[in-house]
Amino acid sequence: MSGQNGKRGRACVVVLGDLGRSPRMQYHALSLARQASLEVDIIAYGGSEPHIAVLSHPSIHIHTMTQWPKIFQGLPRIFRPIMLLLKPIIQFFMLLWFLCLKIPSPDVFIVQNPPSVPTLVAVRWASSLRNSAFIIDWHNFGYTLLGLSLGRNSRFVSVYRWIENRYGKMADGSLCVTKAMQHELAQNWGINATVLYDQPPEFFHPTSLEEKHKLFCRLDKDLRQPLGSGDCVSGGSLGMGNYELNETLFTTQVGTDIFLKPNRAALVVSSTSWTPDEDFSILLEAAVMYDRRVAAVLNEDDSTNEEFLWKAISDGKQYVYPRLLFIITGKGPEKEKYEEKIRRLHLKRVAFRTMWLSAEDYPLLLGSADLGVCLHTSSSGLDLPMKVVDMFGCGLPACAVSYSCIEELVKVKKNGLLFSTSSELADELMMLFKGFPDGCDALKSLRNGTLEMGSSARWATEWEKHAKPLVSKVLSRNLN
Repeated sequence: MSGQNGKRGRACVVVLGDLGRSPRMQYHALSLARQASLEVDIIAYGGSEPHIAVLSHPSIHIHTMTQWPKIFQGLPRIFRPIMLLLKPIIQFFMLLWFLCLKIPSPDVFIVQNPPSVPTLVAVRWASSLRNSAFIIDWHNFGYTLLGLSLGRNSRFVSVYRWIENRYGKMADGSLCVTKAMQHELAQNWGINATVLYDQPPEFFHPTSLEEKHKLFCRLDKDLRQPLGSGDCVSGGSLGMGNYELNETLFTTQVGTDIFLKPNRAALVVSSTSWTPDEDFSILLEAAVMYDRRVAAVLNEDDSTNEEFLWKAISDGKQYVYPRLLFIITGKGPEKEKYEEKIRRLHLKRVAFRTMWLSAEDYPLLLGSADLGVCLHTSSSGLDLPMKVVDMFGCGLPACAVSYSCIEELVKVKKNGLLFSTSSELADELMMLFKGFPDGCDALKSLRNGTLEMGSSARWATEWEKHAKPLVSKVLSRNLN
């Protein structure tokens, strides 16, 4: 997009968070550079590595801000009100420094919300000072997230909502992630927003058998390392002595041929931010229930020796219900707490691994798994989990926590299932994995449905249709 004078347009993407953990804003940057032919500055915190496509694009320039010092996070609760005031003030001036002085003047700012304070205020000030337009991409509501920790009746939450509402109305355009959020913004906030559903970019796709084998070779050491003293995955490989690259927990290579092991564990992936809006205990309870229910169905009593069971499985014995290996990806504040809970579990047929994968390996893992589980509940009830979008892009069906607008994404019995309790999730695991790997028709049906539904919509297509017209509209003021 360029004006009549031939000037190349410029956009600034603003993320008051870890850019590597903000996939939607990375995709915005790529689309602005590729599809709108703009120079793109990204202002964000460092931390996790962004996708290689973002890092290597010649028109994308990343400017990294300094993180809020961790020393302040451990202060006594008595200082919390002071920190709640001090932190956004410092962030505000840091943002203004980057927005007004560190980058060339943009024609449009695109800012992620939440967090709303101080981001929306800083971007609004910067857009006025630099004669730029600004667009808000509403992922959720900041005041509802703050309410999780402070309570909805907190005075801080009320002030936060007022600021979010006031500055939200000042934007030149708005995008949002669901029709439910679009309705809420229109009815109760007086904001007209365009729905841009999250869609996977092209690098989220089903994983080939060769890619699976190479991935499992890279992850082999981590996958064999139990969180506790031993489990059905590490125990099942003890004594085999085969740590060669031609064999992994899931695959075997003979010459140039690669095979999936018939007695492999079923691989379940759940990505979590380890925060209060995702109740991870639901998954732990469901895992315990699966373990006990399978033992009951197979008439195993509590005295059945787990080492004996694991040796039988490693020797090739197959049961009507498989072992489950849950790989939990992500970073967050409650990770260590739940890892300790996992260590105290004594499960015969279920194992857990926690890990953080590169932006390149994460899609490969999703495409290699048998089922995805999503525990996202939404503080507002109006946003959709990006992790499920990614799963669908890789052809992976998902079981997700049920809440008000989740059916805008998860179509029950077509590309996934919904659950409200740990018992319901355990029932779904039993139903989907009975007869694994070859006899589980319900799981195969969901996978086929996911592949069919996921083949049409991609991020670039949706962005071209819904976001590009809005960007063109607000840019016209500056470029023509």
